[in-house]
Amino acid sequence: MEQIDLADNVKLILKENVLAVICDSALKTVSSAIYKGGYNQVNAVLNVGVPEGYSDLSLHLDPLELITSSAAKLGLTKNYLAMVTAAKVKNYSLVSKKTDSFSVHVAATAGCSHGESSGEEMNVQEIVGTINIIVLIDGTPSESCMVAALITATEAKSAALRDFDVRSRYTGDSATGSITDSVTVASTSRGKTLSLAGPASKLGKLVGSCTRRAVTEALLKQEPVWACRTVLDRLKERHLSLEKLAAEVSKVEGLAVDAKGLEEILNTNSCFGAVLLAAAKMDDDYKKNLLPTDYEDWTEVSKCLGVSSLSSQDCSKPPNYDQVELPPFLKHTLIKIVKEARSKALTEKT
Repeated sequence: MEQIDLADNVKLILKENVLAVICDSALKTVSSAIYKGGYNQVNAVLNVGVPEGYSDLSLHLDPLELITSSAAKLGLTKNYLAMVTAAKVKNYSLVSKKTDSFSVHVAATAGCSHGESSGEEMNVQEIVGTINIIVLIDGTPSESCMVAALITATEAKSAALRDFDVRSRYTGDSATGSITDSVTVASTSRGKTLSLAGPASKLGKLVGSCTRRAVTEALLKQEPVWACRTVLDRLKERHLSLEKLAAEVSKVEGLAVDAKGLEEILNTNSCFGAVLLAAAKMDDDYKKNLLPTDYEDWTEVSKCLGVSSLSSQDCSKPPNYDQVELPPFLKHTLIKIVKEARSKALTEKT
């Protein structure tokens, strides 16, 4: 068992599959937790990890069985709320900051292999991961202040995912979270009353910075892959697999290539991958009609993005390649890359 003192009579405990903030006296809470969420007063806030091999069907039919059996490991039978996660709670991160009048402690667990972008259409087949956040305020925030702190923590979570360029599993859009995320804000109700917790407030700044760092660290502990993805990984997350790219560029006469061949081309020059990723980022804004207003026709401008000597060609000459079903910036960049590779290969033969 691991135990850390957070404040007077408040401790963080990790035991087996349970991460908990426990207080000798009641904590005021506002929470989206599956068990005892909403406004409440509890002595413990639990983040329960789903054990390996635990049946998904059992979990969804009766989540309370897992929650109560896990709480019993800490000797708890009442006065607690609980969140549930598929991430390993041992991979939690704890970040704390304090001022003269209050302190903030954020404990987060995070997994985002099934990221989503709120507001998109999604067909959910399975739930893996989950980002759960416990915010402990050793102070006296008002009820509205606690709600504001919950919102600020949620914004900070999304900002951490944006920092990693995590994409939605369902559409390839920039992810805002995972499907079953939960946030709990708890307070000790000690000290001067706090009224504001928006991102620019004194309390909100601490909640935001602690949460952003805690989610970042927890995500890297749970899924280290976010710190070491390749260009092709990043494109695949946008639903642009190597196979799809090869199939589309092959529609242009003389540019037939399979996935392995395209990968070999991209590996010949590190600039190829860099410019492809830059093009994909331009297409993010193109898709949402958010490109700058400097030019009337960004589709034509997209033809100018390219590599090496090909990029110096007259931008009005390349055709639209309407048969190639790729976003415009990526499309024209990829075609130029393959053309240049083919041209270089022919030159070397002669």
